[in-house]
Amino acid sequence: MNLREKYGIPSNAVITIAGTVGVGKSTMTKALANALNFRTSFEKVDTNPYLDKFYDDFNKWSFHLQIYFLAERFKEQKRIFEYGGGFIQDRSIYEDTGIFAKMHYDQGTMDPVDFETYTNLFDAMVMTPYFPHPDLLIYLEGPIDDIIERIESRGRPMEQQTDKEYWYEMHRRYEDWIDNFNACPVLRLDINDYDLMKNPQTIETILERIGHFMEQTSHLRR
Repeated sequence: MNLREKYGIPSNAVITIAGTVGVGKSTMTKALANALNFRTSFEKVDTNPYLDKFYDDFNKWSFHLQIYFLAERFKEQKRIFEYGGGFIQDRSIYEDTGIFAKMHYDQGTMDPVDFETYTNLFDAMVMTPYFPHPDLLIYLEGPIDDIIERIESRGRPMEQQTDKEYWYEMHRRYEDWIDNFNACPVLRLDINDYDLMKNPQTIETILERIGHFMEQTSHLRR
């Protein structure tokens, strides 16, 4: 019996990993996909035509960037479900509006009219009964100081140059966002309880929790 069958996780499940920068989404995505023999879905950053322009001028390009992400994530979500599920997804479509677009609006780097247009489009596309929501969203959380330590240790230049206050602000926004999120069932995992970098064997404990949680919330799934 494989691990997916052992813990009763459906072969067509779609599980999305969410959480702030540096919390371990990619590591969790790869570990779960490997353990369950699922496919992965990662954000396509290299082909984004707006990313470099955005970092040069937030005010000018934030709306374009968010519209691009929305379109790409919507197409990817559709593709996953048309394929028949069996996917682990790194970052959700919901974070774009709930975290990033909202932050640009609040900080004045997205025009209020653009923000309203974006959120109206998001609601029309995503927040409907017809949109294929994931079976489960796994939210990775942990103390902000531990997350910053992870960001510093992985040494990505763009992240190293970012003021720490930005990470504190994003962490706060993520905590507020997840407390009000209800588009699909949410399983919260503390990164200090399940550190896959230090203890890869904890993946089986995570699978046990996922299986039990999905069984409990099966009436909420599609």
